[in-house]
Amino acid sequence: MTRLLFVTPDRSTFAELSSEIEKQSGTISWAATGRQARETIRETALDLVLTDERLDDMSGLELIKRVTADNPMVNCAVISSLSEAAYHEASEGLGILMQLPPNPVGADGKRLMTHLNQILGLTKAER
Repeated sequence: MTRLLFVTPDRSTFAELSSEIEKQSGTISWAATGRQARETIRETALDLVLTDERLDDMSGLELIKRVTADNPMVNCAVISSLSEAAYHEASEGLGILMQLPPNPVGADGKRLMTHLNQILGLTKAER
């Protein structure tokens, strides 16, 4: 079972995404703030942290910076409305697994889980 942490002040933003991930045997924990997320990450073994673009206490990219500083082995993904070039500039060096669009849909969840499973060695990489 794949364990994910979704960080968002509004769970409805991830409704379609979470539904698709649960269909693929993903277990989702939730945090509303960056601070809550970091506490959960310290206490729980996770396969992926997915953060919303804006949290009440920091941006999603700021959370990823803090998470990877605490534990560089945590896989992370982020919701971002930045253009590809601006996102690359803002996230360079953070090792973020994937950028997802605002209000992600089920297809985004499927794409995320496929990529994550390849990284975790649970499925063979498609050629």
